[in-house]
Amino acid sequence: MASCSTVHCCLLLALCFLLSSAADGQLDTSFYASSCPGLEDIVSSGVGRAVAADRRMGASLVRLFFHDCFVQGCDASILLDDVPGTFVGEKTASPNINSVRGYDVIDAIKAAVEAACPSVVSCADILALAARDGIVQLGGPSWAVPLGRRDSTTASLAQANTDLPGPGSDLATLAASFAAKGLTPRDLTALSGAHTVGAARCRNFRARIYNAADDIIDPAFAARLRATCSAAASDATDGNLAPLDEQTPLDFDNAFYQDLVARRGLLHSDQQLFAGGLQDALVLLYSASSSLFFADFADAMVRLGSVGPPLTGTDGEIRANCRVVNRS
Repeated sequence: MASCSTVHCCLLLALCFLLSSAADGQLDTSFYASSCPGLEDIVSSGVGRAVAADRRMGASLVRLFFHDCFVQGCDASILLDDVPGTFVGEKTASPNINSVRGYDVIDAIKAAVEAACPSVVSCADILALAARDGIVQLGGPSWAVPLGRRDSTTASLAQANTDLPGPGSDLATLAASFAAKGLTPRDLTALSGAHTVGAARCRNFRARIYNAADDIIDPAFAARLRATCSAAASDATDGNLAPLDEQTPLDFDNAFYQDLVARRGLLHSDQQLFAGGLQDALVLLYSASSSLFFADFADAMVRLGSVGPPLTGTDGEIRANCRVVNRS
């Protein structure tokens, strides 16, 4: 083989290597460096406007990303709308309906990206970046997001109903659901820290605050919650919200873990991380060190973004509209 004796030759080899990596399905933080160099600024600006209008949206975008990745991988399947008689999406799944939001934010960012770089950037990658930027807007850590995902042309209502862990899950169930996606118990505990921002509906924590057998709850905390969440299912209180982190509900910090140590986790599934089990020691570490939590959270978000594995190369498509598959 001839030696690489010229700059031109070396550049050609480097280009071939990059193209080969993309074809082999490798995500790359510089995937759009040439094809859409302004991408991250466009997404960051869009998320910034959304969070300025509604600070809870930062947490909602992370939830949207998580619920996407746990079903078919990080492929933007959660963004697809139902089409009566021909297509059933994931938006009406029990864990998503009246719970997941932020679709309109992704729509607005996608429109801005398409105006700058038509038919280049996937909805799945926009969602991955938006989740990161939502955390940054709330004071959390940043990280380099590996990119190069493509969008699915399918969705799975059934998988959304079975694979997403619910608010009543115990630690063993949580760990098993994460392990099924290639994520560790440490990832579980770190990613659960996203609940340091946002809120939950009464119907999702009612059983915890009225369950006399549940001794892992601060009585005063339970009493405060009962004031706005009735013991019986009721249209009047089912939708009432309570913060997932009582101390600083609109800031990304480690107060969530401090709440768990004080037995003030809002959801049963959250308190299970500090209930005499194997994750107690890690919760204590996170409660004392926001820097450790931030580092682990960022690492876990990168691993979450590789669940699936994602569609890459020529698999899937680049949707023009995140809500519908492209017309052939």
